[in-house]
Parts: sequence; structure tokens; C-alpha cells
Amino acid sequence: MKKLLYFGFIITLILILTACGDSNSTSGEGGDDTVYTVGVDTTYPPFEYQENGEMKGIDIDLINAIADDQGFEIKIEAMDFSGIIPAMQAGELDIGMGGMSITEDRKKTVDFSDPYFESGLSLVVAEDNTEISSIEDLEGKTIAVKNGTTGANYATENKDEYGYEIIQVKDSTSMFQEVSNGSADALLEDYPVIKYAIATSDLELKVVGDKLNGDNYGISVLKGKNDELLKKINDGLASLKENGKYDEIISKYLGE
Repeated sequence: MKKLLYFGFIITLILILTACGDSNSTSGEGGDDTVYTVGVDTTYPPFEYQENGEMKGIDIDLINAIADDQGFEIKIEAMDFSGIIPAMQAGELDIGMGGMSITEDRKKTVDFSDPYFESGLSLVVAEDNTEISSIEDLEGKTIAVKNGTTGANYATENKDEYGYEIIQVKDSTSMFQEVSNGSADALLEDYPVIKYAIATSDLELKVVGDKLNGDNYGISVLKGKNDELLKKINDGLASLKENGKYDEIISKYLGE
């Protein structure tokens, strides 16, 4: 009888240990079968845009190349830029992109990868505008900016100093239209974005003056929650820069 009880105890113990082992072997963050969701703003060429229903751009190619290099899967979701960080906070996204400038304010909410692109804000006016050649000429004028961007922050922070009014819109296309139709006198946009837009689209716009600041773009994850994923992103980025794939992606869109 004691032998039967002892045998039953051993069998029960084995079953418990097996169950524990199965639980621990389930893939968590960084597992091979983990699919990370990436939030992007597809109204931001050359970094993200849609062409014939397909997502294209520097950020799209870059995050796909990083995922391939590091052996993880991704799913890309398009949304307004201003909704990317809130979506990460809500647990709907693992990674945020969109030509996202690394700022101290954003660092309160997200952790950034190593910088992957050096940008900067440019002042843009209508092609036939001869009154505005720098930000000092904006007193009494109206400037268009996109919600949630460093351009919007810059405009707000410097409004009193330069004496302009601000129109906030949801995407770059709307900004361009505000200036083209005369509703705004100028707009603020990241230099590579506006240069690409002017070069590839029928926009009667021009860049005036020097860059207003220097921005570095980074890939973001929720602060303090995805250290392993962030390491993979940084390792992948370093690998792409070393093997030439990074330069290949940049040259594809900017010819640099």
C-alpha cells in the first residue's frame, strides 16, 4: 500500500514539474515566434508613405531589415503620428517610428534607439513669396504645423518671440495645402521630408533660410518595458550600418 502511495506521489510530482516546464518554455518577449507591432505615419515621405496600396519608405525598409537581421517578426500599423506614443502606452504597439525626433519630453514616455538619421526643421513658403526669407520675417504672419511634431513644439515655444499665429493640422499634406491656398504664410517641416516632397511632387513651395534646429530620429519602445527589444533594434541598426545595408536604404530614397 505504501509503495502504491509512493508511486502515486512520484507520478503527481512529475506531472507538476512537466506543467511548470511547459509554462516556462512559452515564448515571451524576444521569442522566435513573437510578432512586434510597429506604428508608423504613412503621410510622411520619404520615411513612410503608401504607393499602390503598399507601404514604402526609409522607415519601412529599415525596420524590416532590422527584423530580418535580428530574427524577429513585425506587423506594421498605419496611424496619425500624434497617436503613436499613446498607442504604445495603451499596449497596442511595441515599436514607434515615423521620423520620430529624439526629444527630452518624449524620453519621459519612451526609450529611444541609437539615432538613425540626422534631420532638422526648415521654414517653407510659397514659391512666389518674396516677403519671408527667415523666421524673423514671420511677425503678424500665420504658420502651419502638424500635430504632435517637433515642428509644432518649436512653433509654440517661439510664438511670442517672433509674433506669428499657428494653424495645427493632422498631416503633412494638409500643411502643404494651407500654404499653397494662402491660408498660412509658412510651414515648418523636417528638412528631408520637404525636400523630397518638393522634388517629387508638383508643389509650388520652397525652403527659405537655414535649418532652425538639429534633430536626430530614433526608433522608440515604451519606457522601461522593452529593454530586450531595444537591444535587438540597436544591434540590428549597427549591423546594417556595418554591412552597408543602411546606406543602401538611405540612397534609395534620398540619393545620398
